[in-house]
Amino acid sequence: MSRLRLPKPDYPARRQRLMQKMHASGVAIIPTAVPKSRNSDVQYPFRGDSDFLYLTGFAEPEALLVLVPGHPEGEQILFCRPRDPARETWEGRRAGLDGALALCQVDRCLSIHDLNEILPTFLENRELLFYPMGQSNDFDARVMHWRNLVKSKVRLGIRYPQEVVDVGDLIHEMRLFKDADEIEMMRAAVGISGAGHRHAMRQCQPGMMEYELSAEIEHVFHRLGSPSVAYPSIVGGGVNGCILHYTENNSELQDGDLVLIDAGAEVAGYAGDITRTFPVNGVFSAAQREIYEIVLASQEAGIAAVQVGRSVADYHDEAVKVLVDGLLNLKILNGSRDAVIEQGSYKSFYMHRTGHWLGMDVHDVGHYRQVDQSWRLLEPGMVLTVEPGLYFSPDNLSVPERWRGIGIRIEDDVLVTATGPDILSGEVPKKVVDVEAMMAAGLD
Repeated sequence: MSRLRLPKPDYPARRQRLMQKMHASGVAIIPTAVPKSRNSDVQYPFRGDSDFLYLTGFAEPEALLVLVPGHPEGEQILFCRPRDPARETWEGRRAGLDGALALCQVDRCLSIHDLNEILPTFLENRELLFYPMGQSNDFDARVMHWRNLVKSKVRLGIRYPQEVVDVGDLIHEMRLFKDADEIEMMRAAVGISGAGHRHAMRQCQPGMMEYELSAEIEHVFHRLGSPSVAYPSIVGGGVNGCILHYTENNSELQDGDLVLIDAGAEVAGYAGDITRTFPVNGVFSAAQREIYEIVLASQEAGIAAVQVGRSVADYHDEAVKVLVDGLLNLKILNGSRDAVIEQGSYKSFYMHRTGHWLGMDVHDVGHYRQVDQSWRLLEPGMVLTVEPGLYFSPDNLSVPERWRGIGIRIEDDVLVTATGPDILSGEVPKKVVDVEAMMAAGLD
């Protein structure tokens, strides 16, 4: 099996674009994430801050990017850990200053141990400070301390940044539009995610535990080159499929039930996010199929509305119309479509929106509304999910018994293009006949 071969993004160009969006006399401070303790002396696997990774590609902890437009000694500076053979014996290899310089192609690499001494000098005579205030109280305090050190020199004629601007707004608008390299990486992430879902369909059988099926999916992710899941996998059999963010994954899959799987792989920092719902025994019952076909038709209507120039809210609205029509046809709801939508009575069975931005974060960054609060329009390069569902609680006695306990969601990852929606996850079966045929084919 060939290994993943992915492009290397042009990180210097991204940083240059960000500086062009900044004030010419501004300075940006962008830290990576802080390692988190799991318990005792065990930490969670480290994953860098997405904004920092987007601008540097540098995956180590204890790192910080500083952008200083027009600085005579370099505009792009990375602080990181120096090499330390003794620590590396215990904790693993470090890039060091020279390695990080080559990897990130910044102007200068400096030791993170010199941060307190050097960083305040980059704030001198700068009018605006671009920084993600509010993400870390401890680091916020350090940044304000550095700023105050510079402020204390005003009598010497040294200016300091009098205003702090959230740099995240600038970065997030950049991240919302995926370039060719990002799209290639997202195709890889979604492709591996889809392979895991297809494998799950072939492996599934009554008597398996949910965690066994989760392990089968994640094994495929890792085997194909994904270092991590993009989020905790959801494998909900039977009534567990009615819990939107179910992650216990500890129940036995029963003959005659459905299983809802919401799982995605991460590749090069980019997330896949796919959901499929299928029968544990490989054949939909009549009641399951009735609900499934409504959700599938709703999703197809939502995807069809992912068009350049249409509102980001349109595809949700189109999906809801089909869901409501289906609920009315089954007499689960009564009245007119418009009345049901206006009253929101369908929300007892469909309580979330139909999708979200997708990228380095599974619920990716970017505003959904414009300054005037109108929904923003879709443009080429945006990537989003389309994921309608219907969920009938087993305790909802207003629903006929044959549908109680059924939870169905179908989710695809869709790239907005000038010629229409590009379904990145289209290789994962979702039509009833195709799902049943794949499951009938049996084990890999």
